[in-house]
Amino acid sequence: MGSKLLDAISSAIRSSHHGNSSLWTQAAAILWTDGDSQWKSIFSQLQNLEGEFLTLGHYQPEKNAGPAIWLKTAITGMVPELEMRGTPIIYCPGVSRSDLRAIETCPRDLQPLAELQYRGTFWSQANGRDWTVNAFLTSANGGLGLNVAQDKETQDLLLQVLKAGLLLDMPVADLQGRQINALWLNSLLAPNPTRDLLVWMNNPKAAQDGWKGPKWDAFCKWSKKDFGFDPLADGELAAAEKLASRQGKWLSVFELYQDSYTSFPNILGLLTRLTPPGLDGLFPEFAAYETYPGANLKFENDLRNDLYAHGALSAGECRAAVLKSEEVHGLRRQWLWARIGHSPMAQALLHLSHLAKLTSTLPLGESAAELANAYQEWGWKVDDAVIKSLACVSAASDKAAVSAVVRSIYLPWSNECAIRLQNVVSKEGGFSPLSTGVVNTDASPSTCFVFVDGLRYDVAVGLATRLEELGKVDLSAQWTSLPSVTASGKAWCSPVANKVAGTSEDMEFQPRVAGTDKSLSGYNFRKLLDDEGVQALPKDEVGAPSGIAWTECGDLDHYGHEHGIRLARDLGLQLDAVQERIAEMIAAGWKKFRIVTDHGWLLMPGGLPKAELAKHQAETKWGRCAVLKSSAQSDGLTFGWDWCKEVQIAYPPGIASFKAGEEYSHGGISFQESLVPIIELHVESSTADFANIKSIGWRGLRCNIEVVSDAVGLRVDLRTKPAVADTSIVAAMKAVEDGKASLAVADDSYEGQAAVVVVLDQSGNIIQKQVTTVGG
Repeated sequence: MGSKLLDAISSAIRSSHHGNSSLWTQAAAILWTDGDSQWKSIFSQLQNLEGEFLTLGHYQPEKNAGPAIWLKTAITGMVPELEMRGTPIIYCPGVSRSDLRAIETCPRDLQPLAELQYRGTFWSQANGRDWTVNAFLTSANGGLGLNVAQDKETQDLLLQVLKAGLLLDMPVADLQGRQINALWLNSLLAPNPTRDLLVWMNNPKAAQDGWKGPKWDAFCKWSKKDFGFDPLADGELAAAEKLASRQGKWLSVFELYQDSYTSFPNILGLLTRLTPPGLDGLFPEFAAYETYPGANLKFENDLRNDLYAHGALSAGECRAAVLKSEEVHGLRRQWLWARIGHSPMAQALLHLSHLAKLTSTLPLGESAAELANAYQEWGWKVDDAVIKSLACVSAASDKAAVSAVVRSIYLPWSNECAIRLQNVVSKEGGFSPLSTGVVNTDASPSTCFVFVDGLRYDVAVGLATRLEELGKVDLSAQWTSLPSVTASGKAWCSPVANKVAGTSEDMEFQPRVAGTDKSLSGYNFRKLLDDEGVQALPKDEVGAPSGIAWTECGDLDHYGHEHGIRLARDLGLQLDAVQERIAEMIAAGWKKFRIVTDHGWLLMPGGLPKAELAKHQAETKWGRCAVLKSSAQSDGLTFGWDWCKEVQIAYPPGIASFKAGEEYSHGGISFQESLVPIIELHVESSTADFANIKSIGWRGLRCNIEVVSDAVGLRVDLRTKPAVADTSIVAAMKAVEDGKASLAVADDSYEGQAAVVVVLDQSGNIIQKQVTTVGG
């Protein structure tokens, strides 16, 4: 017999032509009678195995089916479209062996087959009866001798399982080693009843259509038996009620839903339609509503209203109210609806509660250095809590509620912190460098400076954590220039800071190249870097790792000016760009990085408080600073410009702004703006190959590339996206031979478009790249 059940059945039928001892020649046909039509459901699968299977029925020659007279003709080879490859097997559903035994009483339409019992043979039991499914499986005389339970449930399920085709591919040896009973057969029809229930709830019609027949019958049966639920009579909403109740076996259903809710998106809508019991009043057990998204939605609305109200309180009262709300609503962050993203207020509340706790004290210190230490130790966590709370919400009403609390607590705290720092700095006559041990102008070879505009200290803490997967990270801080704006601060943190100076004639806080009249524009800054042996790398170049380089990435400051508090929500995307750039430089061979910035920033929902400065006193006025006219007299906070002390700059007190309504601003004196991070990243040494693209030249659509490298096995490619091999626009990559390679672009539609030449090592890793224009 064959190894699988279907093969065993087929083999048993075919071997029956040896059973008629009165025949001296090969049997004309094998008659397979099946009075109860038990085998009908699997006959089509048997018919697919061998072409000799014919079936009694309506005339359908394409299916090897037809009436008795046609079948008798077919077995003689008189039907051209049929090719008999062995003894014909005629399956007769609804016809028993006794129906054919007496020709004179045989129905007329069957008489052409009756005489075949003399020229052919039957596939039947030794006692002459038709083989039933149970008889064949259990009989040791011509059958398989399997252990099949004889109760009615098992017998009914056996036919259903066969109809569903679930037993036919099983090895007979596996069946011989077990009892075939109702419990086991049910497990075949519904191997995961818990999941099937969720599948049905998610789309009842599609599930019922897909499970027509035995599977659907089994599903309905065990739904009633195990879950006390009738899919047809009760419907999916009743199922949702039981799911939310988590009673009995429904607990495992809900647990599975929690673990795989993304696979069943429509169930959320069902559960949302439920009305939780007792929701109109104060339910004593808050956790009882965990399974009801509608209740969670109500609690979100309640919390939103509460936070609005908290925001109208004094800072101390607001802190206490927030902590009380956290005691009530904090539990909801453990609910499924928080994971789905339907509890933004509860999520924001976590960070608001941190904000409430942290702002109960202020940084302490008698000097700017002591205050800086306190801020680096814990003060930055306040700013971080503000950012994270705002990042949790996107809907306008949610942002308004969270912003109200943030403003109530954060504004007085950050304002008092700024005043403390300003008072100390006034006494000290300005900022003195902190003892960090980092001097940017003393950078060693193989160091790449990565400038990130507006990298505030708390944001840098998060970036440093990300970079730990790339190497050893050290985070320190230093005071930036006064005022804390890009024009001054970028040069201040650069490796050429000692080559920059300012005069009273310089405008908009932009210094100049020392000893010249050249303003430190972007062009002149890059030229100064080059003149001092520092590679000024555009964003798409990686340079030579043996030297010193300066590259810029990230867009935090521009994004903050453009979008205000939305910066909080999208900070992660900004840091992604920085991390990707550093990873790209590491792949090119760089091992040491110093991430620097020009300034931080203040972010205040509802805008910074307004400070007044008479128009006639200011030469130019920004939000957080203003250049005073030489004739102006000011009693306020005033310092000389760090690049030229003759230029006097006025600063608003605390975190106030000379311009009304600014949510995002910088240029003043505060921890957030003035204490800037320095991240040093040291990557472990590796044996990565290095290559430098010396030149790229075009002759028509042929690109000629010159590569300098000691590595062997290098190849070059031309792509529209450097990291995606499928974006190659050449027929094939080319090997670098004697430092040269040539690539041909076949499609002239790319001419004039930007593309990237990439150099790959033997493992296919990109070790260098450079942008070019197709065709030159």
